[in-house]
Amino acid sequence: MSDKEVKTVEKAEKTKAEKPKKAKKDKPSLWKRITGWFKSVKSEAKKVSWASWKSVRTNSIIVIVVVIVIAIALGLLDFVFTNAISGLGKLF
Repeated sequence: MSDKEVKTVEKAEKTKAEKPKKAKKDKPSLWKRITGWFKSVKSEAKKVSWASWKSVRTNSIIVIVVVIVIAIALGLLDFVFTNAISGLGKLF
């Protein structure tokens, strides 16, 4: 082996020796991680500023009305354009 190869091998051996091996016990169990996640979700949910029932109901009604109006407008446009195109087809 050349000096370069020897140095490379020595470096690789040093880095392997320097890396601490993680013990399996360092990681909490799956059940503890799941319960910890749910606890953090619960604590974050308490921090949320929830809307009042009245504002939720009002906003929901507004959304439903707007969706119905747009559906009717699109339906009318579809009807008009369909009849216009079929009328043009009859002309030619």
